[in-house]
Amino acid sequence: MAKSKQQFQCRACGAIASKWGGQCADCGEWNTLEEVLVASEPQGKGARFAGYAGESQVRSVDDVALEADPRSTTGMDELDRVLGGGLVHGSVVLIGGDPGIGKSTLLLQTMASVTDLKSLYVTGEESLQQVTLRARRLDLPTEGLRLFTETSVERILAAATQEQPQVMVVDSIQTIYTELLQSAPGSVTQVREAAAQLVRYAKQTNTALFIVGHVTKEGTLAGPRVLEHMVDTVLYFEGDPGGRYRVMRAVKNRFGAVNELGVFAMTEKGLKPVSNPSAIFLSRHEEPVSGSVIMVTREGTRPLMVEVQALVDESHTNNPRRVAVGLEQNRLAMLLAVLHRHGGIAMYDQDVFVNVVGGVRVSETAADLPVLLSALSSFRNRPLPHDLVTFGEVGLAGEIRPVPNGQERLKEAAKHGFKRAIVPKANAPKKGISGMEIITANRLAEVIERI
Repeated sequence: MAKSKQQFQCRACGAIASKWGGQCADCGEWNTLEEVLVASEPQGKGARFAGYAGESQVRSVDDVALEADPRSTTGMDELDRVLGGGLVHGSVVLIGGDPGIGKSTLLLQTMASVTDLKSLYVTGEESLQQVTLRARRLDLPTEGLRLFTETSVERILAAATQEQPQVMVVDSIQTIYTELLQSAPGSVTQVREAAAQLVRYAKQTNTALFIVGHVTKEGTLAGPRVLEHMVDTVLYFEGDPGGRYRVMRAVKNRFGAVNELGVFAMTEKGLKPVSNPSAIFLSRHEEPVSGSVIMVTREGTRPLMVEVQALVDESHTNNPRRVAVGLEQNRLAMLLAVLHRHGGIAMYDQDVFVNVVGGVRVSETAADLPVLLSALSSFRNRPLPHDLVTFGEVGLAGEIRPVPNGQERLKEAAKHGFKRAIVPKANAPKKGISGMEIITANRLAEVIERI
């Protein structure tokens, strides 16, 4: 066996110290020494060890045998969509989200749904009674669900070696520690080393592993950034804890599309997948209202109908407010400048508030044209037609630029009953869309003149 010893390394200069101190002796920085493990050479001549993801051996791609069905369904369609079509054996999935958003509930439901796979649910935050109470409250089938309460990664791996699960959950990585280090659980070194051991076990045993991670107040995953590089998939669970709907977004996925979106509804019996999320994000007004525009965004492989609302009101301060919820605030200020320069409409003395209904975050540039039309509608107090849909990127020169998958977006809008669309000229379909009038434009001034 290879022996290991503790050392302390400075984050700033990389200097090595044999014991911890408040100040680095080399560079003088304070509180930069972190505990690290240093493994010595393996004992015994010719000693060989399995690599990080299996035994180290050079092989041809043609000689690597693939499974006939490398994916397994989780029993939840929206989770399968975000994962890229199902759960890949030997993959490591990191799930982050705000406290109380439903991470543990979702994974407990998933473990109860994969009845054809042997599962193990490891919790370091709750007792077995608490997990069992939640499972019974949700009326989950618990015949094959195995639970284990432990925070030592060595004992977790020993139990997993004995149980040999095909799917395993660790909730959460911030509570897990390794006995090789003396620092407290949740520290940078403990999280990194514990995650490394879990990932190594998953790769070598072909076990699908879910790891729950805490998030900071800024909304990013707590712990070292290397944690996201070590895993195969990173999922963020978003939404208002007091609201009904939750959104799961993939920000990294080695086995599927990035920025794929899954929508869930929180009910008395846990999280339920929402197969048609466009219906819940569209608020059908009884009569047309000013400042409301429907756009078609695209999340991963799914076109999604969302409503963009704007409120433009006279400002009584020297610096008018620019507030964007679900959109990038700096881009809103840029679009208003384009509207002034190339549309001749000034809002420098107006407060502008823009919101994407339903708590969805739109990051693509296809929202540029809907944002400007909703702001213009509120500013003029003139409602747009309720059967109108639009999308398109607006450049600084006032041009309307095309966006990817324009025809799929228009088909999604036609499926929901929209009759008119304002799109970039380059996104106009060659054969048209049955039952839909498509208005194309190259410049922002053309769009303003049309409406």
